[in-house]
Amino acid sequence: MIRIAIVEDDYELRKFMEETIGTCSDFSLLESFSNAEDFRRAFTRLKDLNVVVMDINLPGISGIQCIEELKPRNPKIQYLVCTIFEDSINLFNALCAGATGYILKSAGEEEIIHAIKEINSGGSPMSPQIARMVVSSFPQKKTDADLLSQLTKREREILELLAAGYQYKEIGDRLSLSTETVRTYIRDIYSKLHVHRRADAVNKLFDR
Repeated sequence: MIRIAIVEDDYELRKFMEETIGTCSDFSLLESFSNAEDFRRAFTRLKDLNVVVMDINLPGISGIQCIEELKPRNPKIQYLVCTIFEDSINLFNALCAGATGYILKSAGEEEIIHAIKEINSGGSPMSPQIARMVVSSFPQKKTDADLLSQLTKREREILELLAAGYQYKEIGDRLSLSTETVRTYIRDIYSKLHVHRRADAVNKLFDR
């Protein structure tokens, strides 16, 4: 059973969504709201909520602001934003805030049911245009050379000594550093190289 809440200020559309959800035996409508403030107040008592159909342009707190605030409080809840038209910027901002997909307000019963089932099962209903915007916003993965270029001269020295097989105390003796200072340098090196152990750091150095 997929447990659903609706946040939509348009009375007729809200009633249409309520009726559509009521026709599906897999759905359970917990509650519907005309604004984000009421939904926010009810949030803690909506137990086992799975999907929220959320209007973007609401009176008072917007759907985007509401999602941004509530998503971290329960990351398992999926937000399906609803809009009059494919407003790329607002939709993109909603997805960045924590929404997982969207439907147009002009969607019919079958589209609404399909979108709710898809988002609940791990999918992200959205148009290819919006999907491309999301993907293009991801930072490109840095190459090993890019990562190594972030190291300071001293960090590079320590990494090369690690690669040569020296232990922390031996590195400290060679560079006149305490073992704890060497440990701090190595922790920073691992963070910059996105690794967690010596072998992986050395592999970055030798581009293996």
